Amino acid sequence: MFMTRSFAILLLVLAVYGCGRKNPLDVDISGIKCSPVKIRRYDLDLFSLNTDDLGRSVKQFQGRYNVFLGDSLDDPSKLSILREYLIDPRNQDFYKAVKARYTDLSEIENGLTLAFKHFIYYMPSFRVPGVYAYISGGDYEYPVQFADSVMVIGLDNYLGKNYSPYLADGVSRYNLERMDEEHIVTDCARLLANSTFPIPSGGNSLLDIMVEAGKRLYILDAMMPGTPDRLKIGYTQAQYDWIMKNEGHVWAAIIENRMLYSNDGRVVRVFTTDGPFTAEFTKESPPLLGSWIGWQIVRKYMERNTETSLASLIQEKDAQKILSVSKFKPGK
Repeated sequence: MFMTRSFAILLLVLAVYGCGRKNPLDVDISGIKCSPVKIRRYDLDLFSLNTDDLGRSVKQFQGRYNVFLGDSLDDPSKLSILREYLIDPRNQDFYKAVKARYTDLSEIENGLTLAFKHFIYYMPSFRVPGVYAYISGGDYEYPVQFADSVMVIGLDNYLGKNYSPYLADGVSRYNLERMDEEHIVTDCARLLANSTFPIPSGGNSLLDIMVEAGKRLYILDAMMPGTPDRLKIGYTQAQYDWIMKNEGHVWAAIIENRMLYSNDGRVVRVFTTDGPFTAEFTKESPPLLGSWIGWQIVRKYMERNTETSLASLIQEKDAQKILSVSKFKPGK
């Protein structure tokens, strides 16, 4: 069957139009200077020390791990605290599990290198942090920390959802789903993005908070363009599938129940607070549905404004403007 002449012309127009619309996140980082990330294994090195002669043994790290050990390695009180940390059975178990699980960090290092290049692209003054692995002793609230151009990753927080000490410690099920290797680079990038790109508050309505959350997720789009959406927002595959199927219903519920412009703290918390699910919907629903919707609004806004820079997006406080320009309207 031959195409009609008019249909052929339509396809040509669409092709030209498609080629002309550049994805604003499709940036060239080939010329970005960034040394490959090499994670320093403080976790393994520290637990290799001889605890029976710790004062002498630890001096091999003089100047190498000052971020953890400080400048002086002769303080008896510090050495005593360090020894207690090293011989603690819980920390020993974490160390053994990390040593067995993380023999090679090259994929994490490559992922961080790529993310750092994108950070430099958008913020040339960005200083690439030194990255260290360590045993946090189960600091589940802060699996990754960043300060003063140093990033530390508690690898004992990424041993998989079936790691028995997590269950014994009562870690919530929804957090367990994120405690594995594939979430490490995303957690690092999210922490850096929140520290590097402060977002001015535009208001307290649900729309304001959703768009602000959407901007934060869009920054992750920019820093990690090849990373699956479910990892950036912290969904399981089942939760991601749910929102892909029900996005229109979520938006309809917000509009029909007149919640979009609500300043009610309870409403805002329901849609933008992490948890096992969103209380207004079924237990199969993911949390952070407001954050997801805000993300899609911001994406549509940027698709329709390809000349808008990331910095300009971040500084735009008018959430209503972003919504209006985006023409966001998901199908049911």
